Amino acid sequence: MLVTGGGTGIGTACATQLAADGAAVTICGRTESRLEDAAKRIAAAAGHGGSVHTVVADVTDEDSVANAVAKALEPTGQLDGCVANAGGGGGFGPYHVQNTEEFLRVLHLNVLGTMLCVKHTVPRMREAGGGSFVGMSSIAGHQTHLYFGAYTASKAGIEQMMRNAADEFGHVGIRFNAIRPGFIATEIMAAIPRDSSVYESYITQTPMGDVGQPEDVGRLARFLVGTESRWITGQIINVDGGHSLRRGPDFRPFVAVSDEVLGGKLPE
Repeated sequence: MLVTGGGTGIGTACATQLAADGAAVTICGRTESRLEDAAKRIAAAAGHGGSVHTVVADVTDEDSVANAVAKALEPTGQLDGCVANAGGGGGFGPYHVQNTEEFLRVLHLNVLGTMLCVKHTVPRMREAGGGSFVGMSSIAGHQTHLYFGAYTASKAGIEQMMRNAADEFGHVGIRFNAIRPGFIATEIMAAIPRDSSVYESYITQTPMGDVGQPEDVGRLARFLVGTESRWITGQIINVDGGHSLRRGPDFRPFVAVSDEVLGGKLPE
């Protein structure tokens, strides 16, 4: 089992759930120290024969992805699942002031990174007689998130990639699904002050009136990888406390763009 971006947040939670369920999990990320720290926490929670292994990898580099997949084969000699969690955002602002290099960086990280994981895990899962691939989307992939730049487009791209791949590889027993987390209390989301209007815009638009935890996503990933979901493929499943029933968050206070650049005031 391979979990990308496994050194923090949702990735660590996914790996923890899988290892606790008995899987031999390999986590990858760009920072070795984070991977080692995460591996200790995952190992402490593992049971029923589960294990955790680490490999430094950058999902935007094809050779690096190929190496990570090879490492994930070592514990058992086969690969039957992948959670492509590595991703991120950046480049806040309206599209007409987007920095092109930053826009491409986010697209490469989210879309290309996921595609390379598909490319290099599919042959190994086919050798294993089938498997399950879980892509990590976001509610921003289908719900407007103003000024999120390439992030929204990249997450929507992951969703369509999962649908297409489910159609392409269903006949060889490989399933593809995606998870759409809402606001999850991770290290990245900790940057949003809890007393800010941005945080309040999440809470007021979430029917359950709270934020999710990484474990909420990890439990769904475990289900989608496991045999209980054998007849589920090509689906995008929300883990958002109902946020997708309403509207996206209001990040306008985080966007430092002058009225002159916008050609007028920001919309109310």
